Amino acid sequence: MVNDVVKDAENRMKKSATTQQVKLGNIRTGRANPAMLDGIQVDYYGSKTPLKQLANVAAPDPRLLVVQVYDRSAIDAVDKAIKSADIGLNPQIEGSLLRLPVPQLNDERRRELIKFAHSIVEEGKVSVRNIRRDANEMLKQLQKDNDISEDDMHKGLDEVQKLTDTYIKDLDQMLKNKEKDIMEE
Repeated sequence: MVNDVVKDAENRMKKSATTQQVKLGNIRTGRANPAMLDGIQVDYYGSKTPLKQLANVAAPDPRLLVVQVYDRSAIDAVDKAIKSADIGLNPQIEGSLLRLPVPQLNDERRRELIKFAHSIVEEGKVSVRNIRRDANEMLKQLQKDNDISEDDMHKGLDEVQKLTDTYIKDLDQMLKNKEKDIMEE
């Protein structure tokens, strides 16, 4: 039972960290990166469809993203979705291609992006701590119901704390890498 609680907590923490990593990947740095468009949903024939399913995204050079749309009739919907995503990119349509020049970041914008990255990572840390709290409560309840011994409960609490420390450290490392990425020219 203790292992089930710990495994569940680990899976939830992993999902939370992955979610925050995707959010950090969507933050625009000074360089073109196809991951910048990962979270974009396109209204395609009445349903929200991820951009990845409708187009190929490439970064042929550090200042340009190229979106090759598979279905030419969807080009306007893709253009509209990118503009409404508010990521600071302005698509230029060329046939079934969209060119997205990535402008240079100024110092003020870099600081704003770093603050935003901090808020994303803090959100992830809060999520991990909430998962820890839930797992700890489950372990304490199991011990209270005499389903596990007190020693097993303490062992489970220690394992959950180790997982929490690991994922918090991973989130801090993600933030450090993103800050470095944002500050590079």
